[in-house]
Amino acid sequence: MQALNFPKFTFRFKNSENKVSIFDAIRKKFIILQPEEWVRQHCVYYLIEVKGYPKSLINVEKELKVNDLKKRYDIVVFNTDGSIHLIVECKAPKIKIKQDTFDQVARYNLALNATYLMVTNGLNHYYCVMDFEAEKYEFLEDIPNYTSNE
Repeated sequence: MQALNFPKFTFRFKNSENKVSIFDAIRKKFIILQPEEWVRQHCVYYLIEVKGYPKSLINVEKELKVNDLKKRYDIVVFNTDGSIHLIVECKAPKIKIKQDTFDQVARYNLALNATYLMVTNGLNHYYCVMDFEAEKYEFLEDIPNYTSNE
């Protein structure tokens, strides 16, 4: 798999039926290794090992409804009160991040109301904080490290 713009992490792999799978520490199972999954797993490890977010507050690949359409988000990080701290939209490295990617995560956020947004293709990462009153997002250098909000 392609080298990504993340720190180097140690992953668990297995090979079965000529397909390589990577262990997802959040879903606690092996997932077939596709380019987008490679980015997703790096991002999960980045959130846990670099940013300090507890695994228990991270959710991966779950369904949500946006305007009666079923969608799947890549990664959501919850606050301890159950509200949503961060939504991450992952793309395969060959996918260029353009305005439509930001529009996609912003649509998801209409349903989720996260404070922070992250969009990544593993090579380029973009971070935003929501300004709900002005109905816009502002770009950041990085997302904040985890701090318990209790």
